[in-house]
Amino acid sequence: MYIEWLMCYVIREKMGGVRCTIREVLTMRDDIKVWLAQAKIDLKAARNSLSTKDYGWASVQAHQAAEKALKFRLLLRGEELLKIHDLVKLAKIINAPNEVLEDCAVLTPVYFEMRYPEGSELPSQKITKREVEQFIEVALRIIKWSEKS
Repeated sequence: MYIEWLMCYVIREKMGGVRCTIREVLTMRDDIKVWLAQAKIDLKAARNSLSTKDYGWASVQAHQAAEKALKFRLLLRGEELLKIHDLVKLAKIINAPNEVLEDCAVLTPVYFEMRYPEGSELPSQKITKREVEQFIEVALRIIKWSEKS
């Protein structure tokens, strides 16, 4: 499947943006579905990390789950994959509704706050169980929206 997708991409680039055939699009869709499946796996991992009180990592996993769900929607639209972590920006690009934008605004800072230490306190010590539960709920809403839209 990857070879067919790559061939389609090369053909599109060489032909100045010519669309792929239906068969090629359907083949790509299987590759795109992997993004949503991985989003669900990341959400499960966030729940597991929450249960072991690894709040920092659970927060990052919740963010990653939402990010992959949004990228799933982006790819379904035929857009190129963006290697960014700004969920609000991704949501705007795919014309997500305001509720999704608001959820993305909750999760976007989490990635950076948990990944990059600032000051003398460990990032994972700055977060509570309740906050992580909220992040997981938000990620779940984004996944559900991405699935049904």
